[in-house]
Amino acid sequence: MEVTRQYITFEGIRVPYGVHTEESLTYAWKEFETRDDDVFNVTYPKSGTTWVQEIFSLIYSNGDPTPVKTSLSWDRVPWLEQHSGRKQLENRPSPRLITTHLPFHLFPQSFFKTKAKVVYTIRDPRDICVSLFYFSKIAQFMEYKDDFQDFVSLFLSKDIIFGGWFKHVKGWLTIKDNPNLLILSYEDLIKDLKGNVIKISKFLGKELDDAAIDSVVEHSSFQAMKANPMSNYCHVPNDIFDKNIGAFHRKGIAGDHKNHFTPGQKEEFEKIYNECMKDINVSLT
Repeated sequence: MEVTRQYITFEGIRVPYGVHTEESLTYAWKEFETRDDDVFNVTYPKSGTTWVQEIFSLIYSNGDPTPVKTSLSWDRVPWLEQHSGRKQLENRPSPRLITTHLPFHLFPQSFFKTKAKVVYTIRDPRDICVSLFYFSKIAQFMEYKDDFQDFVSLFLSKDIIFGGWFKHVKGWLTIKDNPNLLILSYEDLIKDLKGNVIKISKFLGKELDDAAIDSVVEHSSFQAMKANPMSNYCHVPNDIFDKNIGAFHRKGIAGDHKNHFTPGQKEEFEKIYNECMKDINVSLT
């Protein structure tokens, strides 16, 4: 993979170049053949993607932590739209656990003819903005703004990755009543991880006993993932993730934007949020 902070534009959205190619994005959108038992972990970036990867892995191992301790997260729940997607998913045995940041309008067209399931996780966009700011420092394939105000402006613009948080969430919420879609809240995961693990398990048709549920919760905690070399991205080379600058897992909390946003930034953000989300029942707290 060529590591560069350059982006490409595909069907109106900007994504990191090298990690994605026009061929890999076209494959995900138009060529990927969805199976009835596929399970998709769908997020806007920095919304709890790695967390749900871990939860999926543990649910499908019935709480056995061996897979999450012996196999890298991106091998267990591969990325659909990245350059490695076709190779990792084409001949993979079912059920396939799949990760994607794709907006709704670029999701695999074949999905809508199947019984496949999607778990979509939503996070406060102000916290995503902060998380993306720090992530773009260490991720050498991400566009980076050294000044936080500049990054806030980028986040609120049409040039931010994957079409922006607002369009991403609004797109996926157009099918919020689809029985094959489960919508999660990052903040709810923090408040009640066990309750949400039970909810996810039932949605996926996996009836786990109490011991298995407790194991999923234990091994998918922020602390467990941060300490797990298979999940904390320590195996990624420094020319891709510069670990001298920071760690992939940073805080894993809700409300960190309060430590970063000035009153002016908060006002600017909330004004645009209210304009973009006026018809959507997802409010900032």
